[in-house]
Amino acid sequence: MTTERTFSIIKPDATRRNLTGKINAKFESNGLRIVAQKRVRLTQDMAERFYGVHKERPFFKDLVKFMISGPVVVQVLEGTDAVAANRKIMGATNPANADAGTIRKEFAESVEANSVHGSDSLENAKNEIAFFFSEVEIVG
Repeated sequence: MTTERTFSIIKPDATRRNLTGKINAKFESNGLRIVAQKRVRLTQDMAERFYGVHKERPFFKDLVKFMISGPVVVQVLEGTDAVAANRKIMGATNPANADAGTIRKEFAESVEANSVHGSDSLENAKNEIAFFFSEVEIVG
């Protein structure tokens, strides 16, 4: 078991409904610590660069439009096997397939408006963290 850092976004659908505290309570009660956090409004350029891996996908434009529709909370989570732990806490991308008690089962409005994003690997976590945070902003 290794202590890792992973990246998380609380998406516009969740910030609009004031769910930040409830979502963060799920992370914390499941062993993850929030070691960096800020509320930001993504620009179109930021969203396009961040989600650039999906640029050729048919949902890319809608994803960007959604992610710039309101503020998001970007954060770094730390804990034992944090990438896998975060993905388990979030639940399946499609809330209809998410396990009971997961963030997406409880709070998601749809597949797109599914309340949270989380890194899918350690390598992506490092890249996504670096996209939003400098080392001095991460207080472990």
